[in-house]
Amino acid sequence: MADEIVLAGAEGRDLTKLSEFRAGGGYAALAKARGLEPAAVIEELVASNLRGRGGAGFPMGRKAGFIPKPGTNPNPTYLAVNADESEPGTFKDREIMRRVPHRLIEGCLITAHAIVSRHVFIYIRGEYLEEFEILRAALDEARGAELLGGVTVVLHRGAGAYICGEETALLESLEGQRGQPRSKPPFPAVSGLYASPTLINNVETIASVPAIVERGGAWFATIGAGPASTGTRVFCLSGNVVRGGNYELPMGATIRELVYDHGGGIADGRELKAIIPGGSSFPVLTPDQIDTPLDFDSVAEAGSALGSGVVIAIDDRCCMVQLGLRVAQFYMHESCGKCTPCREGTRWMVALLDKIEDGRATHGELDLLLDVCDRILGKCLCPLGDAAAMPVASYVDSFRDEFREHVDAGSCPFGGSSSLDRLLAPVDQHSLHPTVEVPA
Repeated sequence: MADEIVLAGAEGRDLTKLSEFRAGGGYAALAKARGLEPAAVIEELVASNLRGRGGAGFPMGRKAGFIPKPGTNPNPTYLAVNADESEPGTFKDREIMRRVPHRLIEGCLITAHAIVSRHVFIYIRGEYLEEFEILRAALDEARGAELLGGVTVVLHRGAGAYICGEETALLESLEGQRGQPRSKPPFPAVSGLYASPTLINNVETIASVPAIVERGGAWFATIGAGPASTGTRVFCLSGNVVRGGNYELPMGATIRELVYDHGGGIADGRELKAIIPGGSSFPVLTPDQIDTPLDFDSVAEAGSALGSGVVIAIDDRCCMVQLGLRVAQFYMHESCGKCTPCREGTRWMVALLDKIEDGRATHGELDLLLDVCDRILGKCLCPLGDAAAMPVASYVDSFRDEFREHVDAGSCPFGGSSSLDRLLAPVDQHSLHPTVEVPA
């Protein structure tokens, strides 16, 4: 595409090789950045209004601007790149590392220059073995070509914990501690890795930096859906679509355009039932919202969030109770257990959803499920609890008749025909509360 920024040039060329990457202008932005004062690079990032592509959407330039200026803090400054990519349905960072690893490395080196850092840590998901090897080979080439300029870049492999995608849990893991979130404040920009100022951004965000430096923040800001949603986004399209995959589009492209024009529509001629627009952590949208633009403000106004750029299409075969149960099981398993609302609340969610799916629940327990979600939302140390409660509550709100039908029929109305039947793991009743009853 003409607007490709992150995956530009990846088609038909082996950009894992330094020679190929440099032949297409790679590392020219790094040379330009090193000719500028660090503050000037941050100014370009601020002008671009590049917002984090990992889920929170905080402007990168402002975040970098929080890092103390040289001489004002005795500790070294660190850059930590979140390549853990644990959000279900997300696979864009994986493709960036696999196909354009030098773009990520160049972005790391430019960002390190901007915050006056000599230390970069890339925290990569442990299961991404092939991507790790590709990134390591690219890093060796860059080091051999003397492109690092005295910056130490460390590739650190995680161990498959979803919680380590949360920035402070990631820092704990980097330090060799158990991956659990920290209390904030202090924020990482003040006291992060080894109690030193630390900038944390995800892979796609960092990989967008070279184009911004090369062509200017003002240029980047002309792409997308206005000042609040600039640039392109690599959207991960999956679910019941004909052509799932990563599609880099300008921010503001609609869900319809992504699903039908690029993804080929719903597979097997089925009807669209629901859309998850930002990853499993966020509320679901319904078919009448198919024309929602994929930008931060529009998706928020529709009642969800853009998250990590994950769009999952769900067709009419899917039982929404089963989907809720599957989501809740995942977050119950991945909860680090540090917060009581998350540790206990996710278990209650699973127990209640299991009763509803099995036809053993009452109508009062539908309200109890929403009450449990409410007792989790906004009451945890990190967003994992919210990530469990928000989507499940939205399934009940948007598809309450389907939940009621489970109660009235005393069983799942899909009768084993749901597209999720074969995917659901059995619930270990011994690990849950033995009974879940509506309080008198």
